[in-house]
Amino acid sequence: MKDETIAAISTALGPSAINIVRMTGDDAINITNKIFKEKNLLKVPSHTIHYGKIYDQETVLDEVLVTVFKEPKTFTKENMVEINCHGGAFVANKILELLLKSGARLAHKGEFTERAYLNGRIDLTQAESVMDIIEARSNLSLSLANKGLDGKIYEKIVSLRDELLDIIAHIEVNIDYPEYDDVEELTNEIVIPKIHALNKKMASLLETSHDGRVIREGVKTAIIGRPNVGKSSLLNALLGEDKAIVTEIQGTTRDTVEGSLIMGGIVLHLIDTAGIRESHDIVEKMGIDKARKVIEEAELILFVLNNNELLTDDDNQLLELTKNKKRIIIINKIDLESKLNQTFENSVSISALNKTNIELLEEKIKALLLSGSINLEDQIYLSNSRHIAKMEDAKKALNDALSTANVLMPVDMIEIDLKTAWETLGEIIGETKSTTLLDELFSKFCLGK
Repeated sequence: MKDETIAAISTALGPSAINIVRMTGDDAINITNKIFKEKNLLKVPSHTIHYGKIYDQETVLDEVLVTVFKEPKTFTKENMVEINCHGGAFVANKILELLLKSGARLAHKGEFTERAYLNGRIDLTQAESVMDIIEARSNLSLSLANKGLDGKIYEKIVSLRDELLDIIAHIEVNIDYPEYDDVEELTNEIVIPKIHALNKKMASLLETSHDGRVIREGVKTAIIGRPNVGKSSLLNALLGEDKAIVTEIQGTTRDTVEGSLIMGGIVLHLIDTAGIRESHDIVEKMGIDKARKVIEEAELILFVLNNNELLTDDDNQLLELTKNKKRIIIINKIDLESKLNQTFENSVSISALNKTNIELLEEKIKALLLSGSINLEDQIYLSNSRHIAKMEDAKKALNDALSTANVLMPVDMIEIDLKTAWETLGEIIGETKSTTLLDELFSKFCLGK
């Protein structure tokens, strides 16, 4: 219930300098006052910090700092309290238990941020950006998340919806006062040009959305090749650690080995696969079958060839298998005599063992994955899969409206598709609310956030 006071531990439990127990709701300050006897928190100013002790009846639990925030200038626009106690799971849980006994309810995952949204403090894109900031793994992904938190995506969506409303308003006038505008003139001179302009803006957002998704989510990357071409050495060179076992014995890697790293601001979820070749070894064959499945699911293929060997039938089969994937051909072992007398499109020559030209590989990966230079200052990037899907749905409705307008159908038929586009854009920012959607979104948050 929205009027209930909720509490949760906001910090990760475990040995640390401090833990924070957080509470929000009308009764948050009063409940804290029952267990903090050093000062009357009901009379202190908002946004102030107070030193004292937490008591379980007459027993002191901990020395704490209590921060008091009074509505409406708080994260949730409700009264809020944050209790900074000593680190460790036991003391934080004891304080939380006291708050629950004193009238609070244990918060659900993401309920603090959900209340901020429901109370109008932030829109839905900003709420999702909070989680993106928590999960950010590179400077680019953090900057992208902060753009969402700043409300830039919200402003863009509102602007598109306002333009749609302007078109809908013209149509409504025509429907209510048919003598005001000629239907054909309204369609050709007002509706169609404005739909075209909107369509262009949505298309631009969708064009850059690929870059946004890559920055936010990273890329599933498979390292493939025949046995003993240096796949595991490449994985170790990229990760900067001996993650995979490297030997001269073919078939050493019999299962996938995984790791993640940041290259050019992009998180690569690397999977070193078993060397693909014909094999009668049951265990190796299982690894090869798994490698083929990884290739199907991968968004980027790093295909390793041995500079010291001629191309084989197995190599040619892999080239054919991956020809329609995003792929970089890595010619490894350039420290050895070159016997590979072929050139390949989108290739880079390296020595994984000596870490030679690894920076060239990084540049090649960034150029392949991103459509151009990233400009987070001036450009809006959709990166959330939900936002992208809704934008695609809105653009489809806009295309339907355009098709209807081009054959001079009645304007009220055009209006149906335009309203669908307007409502779909509203789902991105939470103006068109769905209880199921909210429950699903906020359940992905941590407790206390």
